[in-house]
Amino acid sequence: MSHRPCDLDALPLRAVTVRPILPAERARWEALMCEHHYLGRCVPVGNVLRYVAEVQGRWVALLSWQSAALKCTARERWIGWSRVLQYQRLHLIANNSRFLVLPEARCPHLASRVLATCLKRLAQDWQAAFGHPVLLAETFVDPARFRGTCYAAANWQCVGHTRGFAKSGGTYVEHGRPKTVWLYPLHRKTRAWLCDPVPHPKWSHAMSPVILSNAQMDDLCLYLRTRIPDHRRAAGRRHPLTTLLTIAAAAVLAGARSFEAIAQWGQRLSQAQLKRVRAYCHPKTRRFEAPSEPTLRRMLTHVDAEATDRAVGEWLAARAGTGPIVIDGKTLKGARRDDGSQVHLLSAMLAHEGITLAQCEVSAKTNEIPELRKLVEPLTLTHRVVMADALHTQKETARYLVEDKGADYVFTVKENQPTLYDAIHTLEPRHFPPVRDAYGQGPRAGGNPAPAGHDGPQRLSALPPCRPGDEAGAHRHAAEDEQNHH
Repeated sequence: MSHRPCDLDALPLRAVTVRPILPAERARWEALMCEHHYLGRCVPVGNVLRYVAEVQGRWVALLSWQSAALKCTARERWIGWSRVLQYQRLHLIANNSRFLVLPEARCPHLASRVLATCLKRLAQDWQAAFGHPVLLAETFVDPARFRGTCYAAANWQCVGHTRGFAKSGGTYVEHGRPKTVWLYPLHRKTRAWLCDPVPHPKWSHAMSPVILSNAQMDDLCLYLRTRIPDHRRAAGRRHPLTTLLTIAAAAVLAGARSFEAIAQWGQRLSQAQLKRVRAYCHPKTRRFEAPSEPTLRRMLTHVDAEATDRAVGEWLAARAGTGPIVIDGKTLKGARRDDGSQVHLLSAMLAHEGITLAQCEVSAKTNEIPELRKLVEPLTLTHRVVMADALHTQKETARYLVEDKGADYVFTVKENQPTLYDAIHTLEPRHFPPVRDAYGQGPRAGGNPAPAGHDGPQRLSALPPCRPGDEAGAHRHAAEDEQNHH
């Protein structure tokens, strides 16, 4: 490669092209990176793509992209997603780990041009190489060395700073050099898609599993012990029922979809993990043993499925925040009853985390409307927002949620309810205050506190609260949504 400066001032920037390197070019790429970049060659982390920028066949810049950083508070704050979705969709973010403009190729605006050109093809190249797209690009800039001018010129957003830690040997070590965090959304709906509990249909990559920590498994085991009684005979019983249920639940959350997969997941647990879940300890070897596949199969086919589902759902709900709850029904594909009718399930799910709190089967002789009460009866809904489609926009359902469960609701209203539909159209902006306090008043001017003995602002109201039986009051949280059902 020639080391004389390229005469780039005489060339238009549109002559710059960016492409992935060829396998035969990797040694040259890494040699240049080691020679000219202050961090040296890029140590691969997860998925990696390496690019070269050229002008008439001459190399002018090098870039590398890899899997995103596991944790970054500034990034998580900008996206606004939950921790569950963060780990499930981290593969949809690419990290610009190296960017080098070669010394012999200095010219104004070259760096921002290379970045913009590379970003135009990054999602397509990532899809071709790894089977799924990327929605967001990230990078970290050392403010002691650079100001990030080229990223700002390429329309990246500086969203904050890191805390000055680096991962080393499975733990985080403080290095004392916080870096600025720069993000570039590759689609105008990046944040909405990353936060949506329902994955986009074009994402062909399977969602990453949710791995419970040792402390969470211990907590789940203790919780199930107080909720699920063990009715098995004492003779021949090795593993406590809560141990089997904890391993099964954690394995399913981690992606296991069969009895054999659950057993294999349990076999991979360490001795410390097995001890936490109270696994059987062999009296001779003094080692904890994971349950076998036949043991797990017998237990799961005889345990009270409804009680177990309810207990696990309650445990997840208590640890997954207080966001809105979405209620929806789906007909299971390929599942039929003995009479040939399809199985239909009604589920309550946390909208932000994508976690199912409860579900029940809808009988072939009824529909979702009467089953909603049975579904949410065991759930604590006080001051929670419940969302449902137009099928559940019913007076009795609204009354039950507000008066019996202490919840608020958002229902879809369609033209098949013309009276309510027209009534919503006649409402004015003043009917939609942001907050109503315990006295039915709007926010207090100047932020004055509520009178003694009251908690002040409480619940959001889509419509002014009225007495039960009043048309507007019964549907005070109904909201028209012609574009989206949820």
